[in-house]
Amino acid sequence: MKYITTLDGKEYNIEIIDEHHISIDGHVQEVDFESVSGEPVFSLIIDGKSYESYVYEAEEGLQVLMRGRLYNLTVEDEREKRLRAAAGGGVAEAGEFNLKAPMPGLIAALLITEGQKVEKGQVILILESMKMQNELKTPKAGTIGRIRVKQGESVEQRQTLLSVM
Repeated sequence: MKYITTLDGKEYNIEIIDEHHISIDGHVQEVDFESVSGEPVFSLIIDGKSYESYVYEAEEGLQVLMRGRLYNLTVEDEREKRLRAAAGGGVAEAGEFNLKAPMPGLIAALLITEGQKVEKGQVILILESMKMQNELKTPKAGTIGRIRVKQGESVEQRQTLLSVM
C-alpha cells in the first residue's frame, strides 16, 4: 500500500513493502515499529537507530513527539488523496485552529501574546512532560487569539491551550 505523508508542508511518498521494510521517496529502509503496552508510546528502529515516539490523534492528522520535538503530519492513501484533490479539498488555512496539548505536562514557556501575528511552523510554547522540553508550533500563519493557559500551569492531554486565527 502506498501513502502520502505531509510533514511540515513537505510531502513524502511512503510504500509499505513488508512487515520490516518501507520505501520513503524510493529509498528502502529497514524498520521495526511497535506499540509499548497499548499506550500512545512507540518504539521505532530505522536502519538500526532506535527512537521512542509518542503518537496522538489531532484535529487534522497526527501529532508525533520524538526527541523533544512535536511534528504535525497527515497520512493519506493514494485513493484518499485523489478524492480530496478532485473535490478541491486541502488543509484549511482559514478559520480558527485550536492548539491542544498532545500530552499532560507543564507550560514551561509561552513565547507569544494574544493578538500577536505568527508564521506557520513558529514555536509558540514549550510544554514540559516527563522531564523533556517539547516545542509546540503553529500549523498555520495567523494571529494568536485567546490564550487559555499560563506559564507554570499544569495541563491535561487534549486540553485546549490557545487559538490561532
